[in-house]
Amino acid sequence: MYLKEFFVYDQGRPVKAVIRTYKEEDFTNLIQVQQECFPPPFPSELWWNEEQLRNHITLFPEGALCVELNGELAGSMTGLIVDFETRHPQHTWEDITDQGYIRNHNPKGNTLYVVDISVRPRYRKLSLGQWLMFSMYETVVHLGLERLLGGGRMPGFHLKKDELTAEQYAEAVITGELQDPVISFLLRCGRTPVQVVPDYLEDEQSLNYGLLMEWKNPFLISMNGKENEA
Repeated sequence: MYLKEFFVYDQGRPVKAVIRTYKEEDFTNLIQVQQECFPPPFPSELWWNEEQLRNHITLFPEGALCVELNGELAGSMTGLIVDFETRHPQHTWEDITDQGYIRNHNPKGNTLYVVDISVRPRYRKLSLGQWLMFSMYETVVHLGLERLLGGGRMPGFHLKKDELTAEQYAEAVITGELQDPVISFLLRCGRTPVQVVPDYLEDEQSLNYGLLMEWKNPFLISMNGKENEA
């Protein structure tokens, strides 16, 4: 189980925060967080349900984290372990996460794959999403995995679809010419781009594209700068 206590600053005041493994009694609040974070046109059937959440805490509790602020559940992050082949990166969110049910969790895999990260809108200026991401990096190191990996939505892409391809849009965000609510956040968290994936997730704003992004375990890098062979 995971438990970390720290302070964040809210309008100049330190406020106690806790990141911990979520439990069955958190399910109602976790679903409410999803509803606040992904309002329509995001499809409501992609919000968590209790069966999915029960699988998270049963199959891979190390990948089921939530953050509390003054005792209120403010966000969550969920992952599973997969055996990922970098030479064949094409996939969909539904396939690699088992539609969020994670029944394909593979304890012998090499990659912690991000299923979801959500922070209530009113708490997003407190860096809680970054704290959750850093906590999941710690899980990668603790379990000796090669990387953390996940596909980021590109919700700003629909505004530029007549000017740029998905790859051009992603590159503009990476170089700082454009800002994207999700991709820019992931860059600030230390994630690096792998490639744009079409038909990654049903999402009108992203036109169903996702940008696959990773964080490599720095303790598995050899002295010559190359990744150790798995």
